[in-house]
Amino acid sequence: MAHLTSSPAARTSSSPAADRARYDHATAHLDAPLAIVDLAAFDANADDLVRRAAGKPIRVASKSVRCRALLERVLAREGFAGLMSFTLAESIWLARAGFEDVLLAYPSADRAGFAELTADPKLAAAVTVLLDDPAQLDLVDAARAGREEVRVCLELDTALHLLGGRVRVGARRSPLRTPQDLRAFAELVQNRPGFRVVGLMAYEGHIAGVGDRIAGRPLRSRMIQLMQAKARAELADRRSAVVRTLRQVADLEFVNGGGTGSVESTVAEAAVTEVAAGSGLFVPRLFDNYRAFQGRPAALFAQPVVRRPGVGVVTVLGGGYPASGAAGPDRSPVPYLPQGLRYDPQEGAGEVQTPLLGSPADDLLIGDRVWFRHAKAGELCERFAELQLIEGDRVVRTVPTYRGEGLTFL
Repeated sequence: MAHLTSSPAARTSSSPAADRARYDHATAHLDAPLAIVDLAAFDANADDLVRRAAGKPIRVASKSVRCRALLERVLAREGFAGLMSFTLAESIWLARAGFEDVLLAYPSADRAGFAELTADPKLAAAVTVLLDDPAQLDLVDAARAGREEVRVCLELDTALHLLGGRVRVGARRSPLRTPQDLRAFAELVQNRPGFRVVGLMAYEGHIAGVGDRIAGRPLRSRMIQLMQAKARAELADRRSAVVRTLRQVADLEFVNGGGTGSVESTVAEAAVTEVAAGSGLFVPRLFDNYRAFQGRPAALFAQPVVRRPGVGVVTVLGGGYPASGAAGPDRSPVPYLPQGLRYDPQEGAGEVQTPLLGSPADDLLIGDRVWFRHAKAGELCERFAELQLIEGDRVVRTVPTYRGEGLTFL
């Protein structure tokens, strides 16, 4: 079956030992902590996303990259078009930086941002904002500093409801769920001077963001597969009905759906015109558990060994970079290279120091580095001002992250 076939990104990967040697050599002149992006892996992952999208354009989720140079790199590739941003301030900054198609994927209460957006024709043409509540319309109008028309994207609640709605599977996002909900709100927006509905977004996080092949947990994996199969079928029918209804009252330029983990099933829906993806470029640890694809880890960070407390243990500097979401072990970074290291269960990943256990520790000297993978993609860039871009065994460019450009949007 197709979902059991390794992707090209996986098949072209080098061995972990060879990767470690390359990364150590490339960054030998730099002090750790540091973060890298392996450009060969990044580009292979981008190609694999395009393959999986089967001809439909991929809108890049900026929150999963958070580096302007890499956003420019991927958008220069065939198959990618437009950005999906996460705050209004970021959207405006990206538009002013030359990105011409920015979809803000989350509601905003940024009054200063809306004042700027409504007063600038270039910004108003480049940025589309997400709305799903009449009170948001009021907020935008109260903040207006100009008469520019606001491009609006509506969001469909994609959650799966079971047992007559008593059980909900999926993120709590938009209150708009049925074709009637979407039509009523679209008519409200269309009848409001200064607003125009141009798109629909429906992010199926319970499919795109939940791995269906968890190592060592076959029963849970099977339960997730069954849930996702039911969710895909229910959502495909409902999304199609919503799009048919909306097209009666609005000229939709795009219907956006999905994410890295659901590319194939999302693009298979005729109603969807584009798919969103971003994490699949970096492939953080949370994206190891999918049957549909297997990417190459492209973004890593290195921490230096600063202590050797005893046999089978070393201590590295820092490393306690938890990812967002429900707290749990899967939100911690994982020691990646050399292979075979693990956390001390009594300490975990520390704010200032992190002990690591395992036989590879005995081969590590003071000053050597341990390479980690972050749990979620772009959040790594909130910890580092720069990314070292690696080709082969050398750093070819150093680029700033959002943080390195002095920007922390959340």
